[in-house]
Amino acid sequence: MRPHNARMPNLHVRRARADDIATVESLYRLLVPGDMNIRIDARRVCELEDNPENFLFVLEADGVVRGTAFLTICLDPMYGFLPYGVVENVIVEPTMRGAGGGRALMEAIEKTARAKRCTKIMLLSSTTRTDAHAFFVRLGFDGEKKRGFVRYLNRDTTS
Repeated sequence: MRPHNARMPNLHVRRARADDIATVESLYRLLVPGDMNIRIDARRVCELEDNPENFLFVLEADGVVRGTAFLTICLDPMYGFLPYGVVENVIVEPTMRGAGGGRALMEAIEKTARAKRCTKIMLLSSTTRTDAHAFFVRLGFDGEKKRGFVRYLNRDTTS
């Protein structure tokens, strides 16, 4: 938590741009320490910038990128033509936690998902990130109704 008398930063969430890649990559390294395959490519970020179904968001605090989250809008045959959203790679710098940045990122995600008419938002979080889990629950996510499973493929980023 931030000290009671600390000044709250000016927060702004926007889509990532190519000039954000170094910061986003460093945030991902905080999220997954030791993963040597993390590599952000400017071409991918440029693709995402204009993609109507994929959103790489960054959190700016006083004009400096301090967090990121990724939302994908997925087609779903279950509810006619209504999609659902998947959220990944939610990370805010530790020094910014408690300042409202994570909430601002997640509100931008929810606003976007609602505008896309998503029926739900799903997210995955590492089992060790218990503080993040408590944060997600405070935002209304339910970690008890479903169970996430992951099988990693094609992790070699040299090609």
